[in-house]
Amino acid sequence: MNHINDANVRSIRSFIGAKNYKLSKQFYTELGFHIEDIDSKMCFVRIKEALSFYLQDYYVRDWVNNSMLFLEVENLDEFYDWILKKELPSKYKYVRITEIKNESWGREFFMHDPSGVLWHFGNFNSQ
Repeated sequence: MNHINDANVRSIRSFIGAKNYKLSKQFYTELGFHIEDIDSKMCFVRIKEALSFYLQDYYVRDWVNNSMLFLEVENLDEFYDWILKKELPSKYKYVRITEIKNESWGREFFMHDPSGVLWHFGNFNSQ
């Protein structure tokens, strides 16, 4: 093996914390993620096998408040409308959603999960 590409890498996964683990699991289930419990303090959260992360019943404010994930979607406007219709900020105290912003590289909007993890949802300009 000469480099990482020779390892036939299948996925990359982040670990994020939860201030209220049960509430965070509920939030991600409502978004349509599949939750698979690993043990009482951690679960595997996925859309697809390679589109996944680990959610932990562990909270360190500085760590969680600096955690960010980027999810690229094909139709940002449609996805944004779908997120808004879920009325997540009225159901989850700390969830906040921004408006879509145009950037030099593409478009995105932000959403904080119930613990403070910052999600970037966006799509890139065509090449």
